[in-house]
Amino acid sequence: MKRTMSKRMIIMLVSVGGLFAAIIGYQMFVASMMKKFLASNAQPPATVTAMQVKRETWQPQLSAVGNLRALQGIEVSSEVAGVVKKNHIHSGNWVKKGDLLIELSSDEEAAQLQAMKASRKLAEINFKRDQEQFDIHAISQSQLDASQANVTSARAQQFKQQAIVDKKRIRAPFAGRLGVSQISEGQFINPSEPLVSLQDSSSLYVDFSLPQKHVHALKAGLDITVASAQNGELLIKGLITAINSSVDLNTRNVLIEGKIANSDGLMLPGMFVNVKIDMGKPQQLLTLPQTAISFNAYGSTLFVAKAEKGQANLKAEQKLLAQQVFVKTGDKRGDQVAILEGIKEGDTVVTSGQLKLKNGTPLIINNNVLPANAPAPKPQEH
Repeated sequence: MKRTMSKRMIIMLVSVGGLFAAIIGYQMFVASMMKKFLASNAQPPATVTAMQVKRETWQPQLSAVGNLRALQGIEVSSEVAGVVKKNHIHSGNWVKKGDLLIELSSDEEAAQLQAMKASRKLAEINFKRDQEQFDIHAISQSQLDASQANVTSARAQQFKQQAIVDKKRIRAPFAGRLGVSQISEGQFINPSEPLVSLQDSSSLYVDFSLPQKHVHALKAGLDITVASAQNGELLIKGLITAINSSVDLNTRNVLIEGKIANSDGLMLPGMFVNVKIDMGKPQQLLTLPQTAISFNAYGSTLFVAKAEKGQANLKAEQKLLAQQVFVKTGDKRGDQVAILEGIKEGDTVVTSGQLKLKNGTPLIINNNVLPANAPAPKPQEH
C-alpha cells in the first residue's frame, strides 16, 4: 500500500515538473519569436546632420528698412523769369554757400537801377539844401519833412530794384554737391522751374518706421547700423536723433529719424537701406540653424540625438536614437535662431533631415554637408 502511494507521488511530481518545463519552454519560444518579429520590424536608420548646442554672444536688435535723406537738399530754381546769360553750373561739382550758379540777362533791370541811384542822389542833395534853408528859417518844417520823405522813398526804390537785379544772379543757398543740369545759355526759364539739384550729403538722415510696441524701448542716442541694400558689406554706424511725436493711425508704426556720417560720399540721398538698432546689452544665448526647428500649430519642435538605453556616453560607435522635444524660440538673425527653453548646452541636435524622423528612429550622423548657420549671411554670386 505504501509503495503504491509513493509511486503515485513520484508520477505526480514528474508530471508537474514536466508541465512547468513545458510552460517555461513555451514562454522562451514566444519570447524568441517576439524578438525576431521586433527585429524584423525595427525602424531603419536615417542619415542626418547634427551639431552640439552651444552659447553664443547675441546682441538684441530691431530691424527695419529706411530711406536716406540729405541734411539739406533742394531743387535750385529762379524767383523770376529770364533768359540764361551765363551758366556756371558744372554737374557733380561741390559748391560753397554763395557761389554763383546762373546769371540771367538783366541789362534792363540794371539800367533802371542806375536811374534810381541817380534819383536817390538828387533827393539827398535836395534834402541837404532844404536843411540848410530850414536852419535860416527860409522854409517851413513841412517842406523839410517832405524833402526827407523823398530821400527815404528814393532809397527804398533803389533797394527794391537792387533786389530784382540780385535775383537775376542765382547763387547756392548752402554748401553741397550739384546734380546733373541740362540748362543752356540762351534758354528762357520760368519762376520755380527746377534748374539743378543741390544736396548737402556730408551727413545723411535715415528715416524708418517700427511698430508701436517698441516705442517704450526707443530713445534718442541709441546706436544704429545702416547697410546698403545693394552692398550688405558697406556698414555705417549712426545714432537715433529723433522719434516722431505721434503714431501713424493707418499702420500703427512710429517714424524714427537717425543720422549717419557720409564724408566719403558712398551713400546718396533717396537710397533705401537696411537699419538695425542695438537694444540693450549683449546676451549669451543657445543658438541653432533655423533648419533645425519645425514650426507648426502646436509649437516649435526639434529632434535631439540620445544614446540608446544603457549607454551613458555619446560615442561614434554607440547607437543614437531620435527624440522629439518642444522648444521655445527667440529672435532670429541671419540663418540662426535663439533657443530659450527646451534644450541645454551640449545637447546634440539634428539640424537637417528631420522630416523622415520620429521618436526612436536610429540615427547616422553625416556632417559632410552642413546647413547654413551664419549670423550675417552674405549673398553668393556665381
